[in-house]
Amino acid sequence: MFKLTKNGLILASVTSFLFGCSATQTAAPLVGNSVAASPKLIKAAQTVTSSIQTKLLTLEMIMADPDWMGRQPTSAYWGDDSQSVYYQQKQLASPVFDLWEKPINQTGKGNKVELTQLHLHDYNSRILNQTKDLTAWVFEGNIFVKSLSDNKVKQLTKDNKQPNNLVFLNDGRLSFQSGDAIYAIHPDHGLYEQLVSWQFADEPTAVEEPEDYIAEQQQQLIEVVALKRQQKRLRFEKKQQLAQQNKTLAPADFYFPEDNETVAASLSSNGKWLVLVEQTESSWRDDSDIMPNYINDDGRITTDNVRRRVADAKPVKHNIWLLNIDTRSKRKLSYNSLPGYNEDVLEAVKRENAQAKGGTYTANRLPRDISLMQDWYWSQGAIQWHNNGENVAIMLEAWDNKDRWLATVDTASATLVNQHRLHDDAWVNYKFNSFGWLNRSTDLYYLSEETGYSQLYIKPLNGQARAVTSGNFEVDSLTLTSDDQFMYFKGNKKHPGIYEIYRVALAENTLQQITNLNGMTDYQLSPDEQALLLTHSSLVRPPELYLQSVENQDAVQLTHTISQVFLDINWLAPDIVPIKSTHTKHPIYSRVYTPRDMQPGQKSKAVVFNHGAGYLQNSHLGWSGYFREFMFHNLLVQQGYVVLDMDYRASAGYGRDWRTAIYRQMGTPEIQDLEDGVDWLVENLEVDANRVGTYGGSYGGFLTFMALFNSPDLFQAGAALRPVSDWAHYNHGYTSNILNMPDVDPIAYERSSPIYFAEGLEKPLLINAPMIDSNVFFVDVVRLVQRLIELEKQDFETAIYPVESHGFVQPSSWLDEYRRIYKLFETNL
Repeated sequence: MFKLTKNGLILASVTSFLFGCSATQTAAPLVGNSVAASPKLIKAAQTVTSSIQTKLLTLEMIMADPDWMGRQPTSAYWGDDSQSVYYQQKQLASPVFDLWEKPINQTGKGNKVELTQLHLHDYNSRILNQTKDLTAWVFEGNIFVKSLSDNKVKQLTKDNKQPNNLVFLNDGRLSFQSGDAIYAIHPDHGLYEQLVSWQFADEPTAVEEPEDYIAEQQQQLIEVVALKRQQKRLRFEKKQQLAQQNKTLAPADFYFPEDNETVAASLSSNGKWLVLVEQTESSWRDDSDIMPNYINDDGRITTDNVRRRVADAKPVKHNIWLLNIDTRSKRKLSYNSLPGYNEDVLEAVKRENAQAKGGTYTANRLPRDISLMQDWYWSQGAIQWHNNGENVAIMLEAWDNKDRWLATVDTASATLVNQHRLHDDAWVNYKFNSFGWLNRSTDLYYLSEETGYSQLYIKPLNGQARAVTSGNFEVDSLTLTSDDQFMYFKGNKKHPGIYEIYRVALAENTLQQITNLNGMTDYQLSPDEQALLLTHSSLVRPPELYLQSVENQDAVQLTHTISQVFLDINWLAPDIVPIKSTHTKHPIYSRVYTPRDMQPGQKSKAVVFNHGAGYLQNSHLGWSGYFREFMFHNLLVQQGYVVLDMDYRASAGYGRDWRTAIYRQMGTPEIQDLEDGVDWLVENLEVDANRVGTYGGSYGGFLTFMALFNSPDLFQAGAALRPVSDWAHYNHGYTSNILNMPDVDPIAYERSSPIYFAEGLEKPLLINAPMIDSNVFFVDVVRLVQRLIELEKQDFETAIYPVESHGFVQPSSWLDEYRRIYKLFETNL
């Protein structure tokens, strides 16, 4: 069924695949005349084309530069007239992206926006004023505004100072932050003014107080010294009076403790209030660790600064201030009003660890370290002002991540008022924390996992919250309509692996499904709130853009960017199978790739793929981020393998309990699920239990270690790619949620880190490690390999990749890695 050639492994025909593909779609050319393609890409394109013409697949094809598949639209957004859409598309054989504009009522891919016109169209992050007749955005560090009544664009700044935090004030001015100051500019007459600024320094005084006895006597005895000090006081007082009484001058700075730094600043739309969040000066990453880089353009070895390890992390506490810009006053907000602010939430964990060492532990009721809730997933912002400019809500979290608070601010008393506390004995999810204000009332809306699944709630400031949605599904990506009638969201209500767009009528809590595309779908509501711009993918189709009316009509495809070469392949779509669990009442949803020509009674070999990221969903019905693995699994199936890809416990999409099952025991529930998966393969697909291998990267590499070390009879071989071997060396943001801190909970770390179980290795192990990985450090592999050497283990090998970071880039690296993985399976299975 196969043979080796100089170009790699040539596999059998794909004509027996399940899903045929239409060849009528308009596809992007593989190698365009307008772009100079690289020789490597041309060679890859020729290899791919040759393979398809003969109905064959190769590893070279699968691991080639993915441009051959087509260059899918990214970062799509609506034009402000709701009649066109924009999207980014990568140039062929280039890292550069172009912006395209496509009218929704025209065929074709649209028109590329020229560089000379880019400032007029690149407004994905635009904001609107309250009357929605003016919009503003930042392009390359400069501010632009547009009148929506006549489409006239005006440039307000030309200094490349990278303004951020744009806010339209209620009086028509546009405010923005630059450094530690907030400015405003009037779009009509152009007056540019500083509204508020702050410094981290001692507040200036007219004269310094004497530091010691000598200075004190000098000022008392020498008249000229006293005279000069008096003159300084007079000049200082005059300057202060001028600043206070003459409104043509910029206001004086606010002052905060020296050696602190700004975390966030948020101005109210009435221009009266500023919420300022600051902390002791430090980096959240604290890039104090180093990583050697061996391949550089000067031929020398360099060292890159990289993030600290969880074992080295220090607590972070934010200070929140309420500034009244009108009265020039500032007040610090205390956390003492938050319920649970001083609970010892880790008391049981600390007691268990103390007893393990023969000690005791007494509960600690000291205030916890609390900070603004910030995360890469959550771009909305943790400080949200109501459009009236007087009400503000702030999302806060504890350093131990067992609590999240949604609080408002009583501006009269400068106190935090708790509106919602979410406590989790394991850890609060970084997702599902969206919140905001209704437009026409001072009610809050927010997401919460308190029932076990992310659902939508509305809460009056002085009343009880009410659930707007309910059920065993996830609600995410909220969009509120301007009249407060509907909230749109993305959810997996009809199947854990199918994400559709829904809207709920807020007054009646009635839910309506808008899309019915049966895959993975994201959306943007049009400015006129009449249509949805959809980014949709399926099991065998990368994302494309679609248009659909909110009145639930059929979706219309807008872009056709998938290459004809890709479309000509009859890709095998995996089945999504709910595998019965022996440890939970819920099934383990899994992708199963099965050869079409399997004969009854014929024992098959199998590979189990472990997805990375831990908290990630891969057994959905959309296009996988693991697209190379999807193609590799197609290749394996042609060779007679069955492939299983499980959403083991800890995966996203299945609710809070599935997510937190690994708390303090990473690698235990997941391996139990893999065992159930192998048993299912044996019982249902006649897989030979003695011919099953496994592989995965990052978290999947960690699971490969844990499976081979702790369940040596489960798999006959395994490949661990960019793997974690000791969680104490991983980052704080991810690891401390699940395992707490190493000094607090060493039991959890030693229970969850493969390096402690390396003596259990009995089967062949391949370790593939990038050397400039700033996510999972290369030292993870180095330490484990030394441990295996000291244990006198023989059946393992290590491949290193000197120029790769955590996510491989070079096709040659991808090809080398997967040749080794395939060889491992062919040799041992």
